[in-house]
Amino acid sequence: MEEKSDPRTKWTFLTSHARVLWILARDPGMRLRDVAETCQLTERAVQAIVADLEAGGYLRRSREGRRNRYEIASEGRLRHPAEARHTVGALIALLGAEAAPESPKNPEGA
Repeated sequence: MEEKSDPRTKWTFLTSHARVLWILARDPGMRLRDVAETCQLTERAVQAIVADLEAGGYLRRSREGRRNRYEIASEGRLRHPAEARHTVGALIALLGAEAAPESPKNPEGA
């Protein structure tokens, strides 16, 4: 008999938006394809998240040759009223902005 998983075990502490922002803070020149792999999201989902973050004023995109470079608006306030006194920069600092984590590897090697 197959064991059912408890849906309450599927939650995480960070939203996908926070993860994408954090990864781009750590490596502003990272390709969105690599951000998606690192965050275990689809590239399309990451593109939508980046669009949300740009529209909200939390992220700025510029071109460097053929690549995009992302700049975090660290002075931006967090969106939820309970956290609005804190800035994006404080969140990034709390999480740590050391070198970006390695992308998860496919155990099959594919």
